[in-house]
Amino acid sequence: MSEKHLSGFVNIIGSPNVGKSTLMNNLVGERMSIITSKAQTTRHRILGIVNGDNHQIVYSDTPGVLEPSYKLQEGMMKSVNSALVDADLFLLVTDVFEDSMANEAVFQKVIKSEKPTLLILNKIDVVMPERVEEKVEYWSKKVPGISILPISALKKANISFVEEWILKNLPEGPKYYDKDTLTDRPERFFTSEIIREKILQFYKKEIPYSVEVEVEEFKKEKKLNKIRAIIYVSRESQKGIIIGHKGEALKRTGTEARKDLEEYFGTKVFLDLYVKVSKDWRTDEKKLKKLGYL
Repeated sequence: MSEKHLSGFVNIIGSPNVGKSTLMNNLVGERMSIITSKAQTTRHRILGIVNGDNHQIVYSDTPGVLEPSYKLQEGMMKSVNSALVDADLFLLVTDVFEDSMANEAVFQKVIKSEKPTLLILNKIDVVMPERVEEKVEYWSKKVPGISILPISALKKANISFVEEWILKNLPEGPKYYDKDTLTDRPERFFTSEIIREKILQFYKKEIPYSVEVEVEEFKKEKKLNKIRAIIYVSRESQKGIIIGHKGEALKRTGTEARKDLEEYFGTKVFLDLYVKVSKDWRTDEKKLKKLGYL
């Protein structure tokens, strides 16, 4: 008699900037989500698939929960809400600095869902053990009956315990994806995300939040990927900041993105970047649909 097959959707939910994407990348063992110190780095729901002989775990990284104030954020919260519906297990991520999650309604939906839920207390590497104990006690009272696990996603501390909890609670189920599938996203998506990561890292204030990247052309040749991408900004003044004096800022962004893309794809990359003004793209339904938000 063959051993039963376990499978399920493990959806990662939490406020912006608590370490969900770092956790996801550790669990999947691949770079699936971009990571920066800025809040709202993740804008889309991203699946990462881990296969074993008798199990398949479909991880889902989601944008940080928030109260949306414009159309783009509404689209981001749509991704979160879809993750609330199809989850088999929840990883509810907070950190040692947070006392309440950024969207109370989402938090309540998770803890009242009756789906197996693990509350992950992240960033234990940056505070004293006494502080960690205080926060565990605090969350134990706030979410009675839900398991709490302190971790450091950055230092990979206690990640194995997260994996053990998942396998223990994973239901019996089919193979949702072919066993060699790593994600549901195409290469163009990860290309645009890597470019956007560099913009988040190199530019300050509101600039990264006013930017979107669209891959216009992706050609695979024998030993080279030729990529043409457009960086959209909301205003003409932002275009000048992205390009920089004599094009130096854009050149730096392109160079660093190209290095990461070559590592990601394992081949040489020719990257051509252009900057265009698309006024109010964050509130334009037609544009947001084209970019996959709505």
